[in-house]
Amino acid sequence: MMDFWSALLSTFNGALIEATALTAWEAVAVTLAAAYLILAMKGSIWCWFAAFASTAIYTALFWKVSLLMESVLNVYYMAMAFYGLHQWSKGRTDDSGIEVVSWSLKRHVQLILGTASVSVIVGFLMSNYTQASYAYLDAATTCFAVMTTYLVTKKVLENWLYWVVIDFVSIYLYLQKGLMLTSMLFILYVGMAIAGYFLWRTAMREQRVASA
Repeated sequence: MMDFWSALLSTFNGALIEATALTAWEAVAVTLAAAYLILAMKGSIWCWFAAFASTAIYTALFWKVSLLMESVLNVYYMAMAFYGLHQWSKGRTDDSGIEVVSWSLKRHVQLILGTASVSVIVGFLMSNYTQASYAYLDAATTCFAVMTTYLVTKKVLENWLYWVVIDFVSIYLYLQKGLMLTSMLFILYVGMAIAGYFLWRTAMREQRVASA
């Protein structure tokens, strides 16, 4: 009997230590992710440095809780941090990078239809051939985030509207997996994405006035 209780206590202590470590790393990732978004809203190329560090941590965290596509997504984010830094550094002497642009409704509809089709295929494969949780939602947030991150690197104004929808779905996923700090971060992300849209729209109008 004593062996049973000793084993149970040891298991509990191990789980507690693991959960504490997970939360600590999550807190660091959350802080860096918030810094990325604030800097991105301001149009500063320094956002990409914060993005790389944050996504490196999240890659490990999501793998740990079996959100496989979210983990793969963060590997992509790390690569895009380098690409975004390169893109935003073009043609400017300050840290604001390239100018904000807006794409046509037709182009966005094509992007949505194409990305949705890919996400259904990826979701089917994950659902049937992996142990991934919430396969179709995980696939959808991943595929749309991949596409939207590319829009950020090009400073496409409408990227913020995509993030609002992606963030709402992500909140549900993270709550289901017990990632409470990340869920709270994404609630904040929704508001910041809305603010980012209006800040970039103002910047785009100022660019047009200056170039007129």
